[in-house]
Amino acid sequence: MKITTKQITFAGILAAAYASLTYLSGLFGLAYGPVQFRISEALAVLCCFTPWAIPGMVIGCVAANLLSTVSAWDMVIGTAATLIACVLTWRMGRAMQKKPWIAWLAPLPTILCNALIVGAEIAIFFDDRAFLPAWGMNALSVGAGEAAVLYVLGMPLLLWLRSNRRMRSELERL
Repeated sequence: MKITTKQITFAGILAAAYASLTYLSGLFGLAYGPVQFRISEALAVLCCFTPWAIPGMVIGCVAANLLSTVSAWDMVIGTAATLIACVLTWRMGRAMQKKPWIAWLAPLPTILCNALIVGAEIAIFFDDRAFLPAWGMNALSVGAGEAAVLYVLGMPLLLWLRSNRRMRSELERL
């Protein structure tokens, strides 16, 4: 498989956009912690159209998590959640080609992976209560933030890209 300049450029631009939007969310206290409304998470739907969104999202997540209050751990754990979510979202995008209604489920991998994995991370590092109740509370709050961003911002982006034949084909050719 030959890697092209176009693929690397796309991944780089996506990484920069993800990190920048996360920093912007962080200015309002919404990027890190148990309540997260990372605007950047809406970009996860790009994984439905091209596997080259995966390295862009992952690199952007690493860069964004440099400012996390537990940066070293968040760069590993939070980025792992993003990687798993992006791969699953890409797989859903492939299924979406045969069954268009699956588009409405495309945000679920990102919501669930972040809720479960980042929720556990927050419970371990910031909560001195029993792990399971803390994990449940953090998973609910992280998942709610993810769902809000992905369905309010990500879903319109996905639907627009899917209906815009030229943009969709450009992404799919990467």
